[in-house]
Amino acid sequence: MSTETDSILAAFEKFNTIIIHRHINPDPDAIGSQTGLALLLRAAYPAKTIYTAGPAAPDLAWIGPQQQVSAEAYTGALVVVIDTSNRERIAGDYFDQGSMLIKIDHHLDEDQLGTINWVDTHASSASEMVWDLVRHSPQLQLTKAAATALYAGIIGDTGRFLYDLTTARTHQAAADLLATGIDAAAIGRQEDQFPENVGRLIGWALENVKITDTGTGSLLITKALLTQFGLAYGEEQRAVGNIGKLASIDRWVVFTERTDGSYRVELRGKTKEINTLAVQHGGGGHPLASGAVADNAAELHAIEEELASL
Repeated sequence: MSTETDSILAAFEKFNTIIIHRHINPDPDAIGSQTGLALLLRAAYPAKTIYTAGPAAPDLAWIGPQQQVSAEAYTGALVVVIDTSNRERIAGDYFDQGSMLIKIDHHLDEDQLGTINWVDTHASSASEMVWDLVRHSPQLQLTKAAATALYAGIIGDTGRFLYDLTTARTHQAAADLLATGIDAAAIGRQEDQFPENVGRLIGWALENVKITDTGTGSLLITKALLTQFGLAYGEEQRAVGNIGKLASIDRWVVFTERTDGSYRVELRGKTKEINTLAVQHGGGGHPLASGAVADNAAELHAIEEELASL
């Protein structure tokens, strides 16, 4: 165990209110690590109050619910920010108004935002890091419910163990989670399946992605297109990974127009590291999978050009 993890476990013992935040535009690991940690803490400390803070995430509600937490609840509370590299990407309010803030993350460390910052860039996921806490803690014991959430997070961030951060430790974590009796096949189906309108969008995306001679892909999804396909904001993200299945693409970006005129930016690479580009535009993430926000069309085009020049 590291000094950071010892300090984190001691903080869990000390505080009676623990509020767990995750990043905006959540994925299975964000919700899975947040929910899994909350369930572990509730089981270990039934007298404590544990919150999972953030806006509703309907497409991931099957992993765990989000809670709206009042400002008053933060007085004297421990705040945990999980799976989030910098403060600009923290979902929910008041995260800086607790008595202590802990950061648990596996992205490149862009912001020492916590009193305690535990960052492991070799971990496949924040969910794997939560599992690592469990195996070194006499208080935290894996439950089937917590294991379900953590397994969802691990297979989400590893692409079902396909991506390069999948290690022997990742498979060890999965084995421990499976040993609780979770339905791994059902979790996998839940993450893999999508409704018909999402399928139609994926087909449209594969037909309309722009591909340069050097293997750079770019796709713009407008508000009008989301309306045309009957999709809520966020559901279009199912198209991002599928674009990378095209053999002619080495790195790619998907822009989604938001209601305020800005654009959600999802950057991906097969061999080219793209996270520094995301950081330059106020985002962050992994070397081969990062996100950011483009304020306007001019920044959108700049990102396209910068990605092509990598």
